[in-house]
Amino acid sequence: MVSLQQSVLILAALAAFVSSAYAINCYQCESGLDEKCGEQFNAEGVHKADCSRVPVPRFLQNLLPIKNATGCMKTVNEVSGAKHIIRTCYFGDVKSTSSGCQSDPSLPYVKQISCDVCTDNLCNGSSVTGPIALTIAMFALVARMLY
Repeated sequence: MVSLQQSVLILAALAAFVSSAYAINCYQCESGLDEKCGEQFNAEGVHKADCSRVPVPRFLQNLLPIKNATGCMKTVNEVSGAKHIIRTCYFGDVKSTSSGCQSDPSLPYVKQISCDVCTDNLCNGSSVTGPIALTIAMFALVARMLY
């Protein structure tokens, strides 16, 4: 027979497992602090955040009813003429990113160039469309040369 303490311990472990199954993990870095976070993204050694443990950015707390991360994001900003890339957890509606992609209004010198949102684990790393597009272009070039 299972004791009360064992039952509580099993339920707690089960609850922790279930809650972690719903949490999304995202890369969390800034190109200004880590060169691996730039356009030529290198995931080796880059921090992987459990977004269930990342708080909503302070400037979004009153704007969004969502208190848990709903995805990952990669923003490209311009600061003093230089490109700056940030990869982190996304808070907001993934279908309408206008609210969750807002820049911090306390940083008026930062101009947001783009904001990409995705919903899979570690999806805010480098895009896979670049290598695929290059491969397709190479096949087309070879086919044209042979034809």
